[in-house]
Amino acid sequence: MSETQFRALVVEEAEPKKFVSSIKTRSLDELPPGGVLVRVHYSALNYKDALSSVGNRGVTRNYPHTPGVDASGIVAASDDARFAAGDEVLVTSYDLGMNTDGGLGEYIRVPVDWVVKLPPGMTLKRAMMFGTAGLTAGLMIDALVKHGLEPAQGPVLVTGATGGVGSLAVAILAKAGYQVAAVTGKADAADFLVSLGASQVVSRESVIDTQRPMLKEQWAGVVDVVGGDMLASALKAMRYGGVATCAGLVGSPELHTSVFPFILRGITLVGIDSAECPMARRVAVWNKLADEWRPDCLEDLTTEITLEEVADRLAALLQGNAHGHYVVKMAG
Repeated sequence: MSETQFRALVVEEAEPKKFVSSIKTRSLDELPPGGVLVRVHYSALNYKDALSSVGNRGVTRNYPHTPGVDASGIVAASDDARFAAGDEVLVTSYDLGMNTDGGLGEYIRVPVDWVVKLPPGMTLKRAMMFGTAGLTAGLMIDALVKHGLEPAQGPVLVTGATGGVGSLAVAILAKAGYQVAAVTGKADAADFLVSLGASQVVSRESVIDTQRPMLKEQWAGVVDVVGGDMLASALKAMRYGGVATCAGLVGSPELHTSVFPFILRGITLVGIDSAECPMARRVAVWNKLADEWRPDCLEDLTTEITLEEVADRLAALLQGNAHGHYVVKMAG
């Protein structure tokens, strides 16, 4: 390949409503306009990437397309003085990998306001061990802390605990000194969750109760990525003054509940968005992830894969068979 060519995963509509993924050679000229060109060293897989790979128009409108909402790498060129060639950077969320060609290509070109300089103590690979999943988990935990939740107040329930956001939330919370109750529907996942720092592992069935309007007080905090009946049930079992954060809908986007938990126990429900999160808060959370919130077990919940393995892993994400967090080595 020439210096202006690179490899990328490309999703195409082979026939109406049938999408196929393959690795193709692309040209820098095909990338969208932007202020910073980045040579991608690592990416990571997320549920949005899986949706984009099967033609979900709510995520990606136009094809052919290269997914990848996460990327870390080296600046190759910049037209803004805030960044120079050779800078180590990371880019997550915004429109990357959705309608802007993403990190599952060896180069990205993005607006300068999307780019974060790699925090001190962070490596390019470690940044993608966190990725959008880690940033989202960090934002959720940051919201718990800002609402005054302290470890002594009681356990924090983490739903979808074996997934990317959930597993990182378990590990970060444990690192920060919280008791963690990890929810899973996988019978063989208990040892994995305990190794991340969970103090207890609970089944989905023991959490979900769609009949009673209120449940016994259990959780001081909730980190939810499932939505639906799982979130509704968790809210009913929160302790007085507790706070729940929600950033997912893999179970359902619907939330059928009453106002009872809010007005009888004074709980708070906080929605978390990592896509358009203001840069100041984004950088603050990345700095925490690089330092006091960095779990000792980070490598244990991360699997490094190649670009050739991505299509199969995205299919596993869609089927709910993902385990931990997948990092894609792109270059370096």
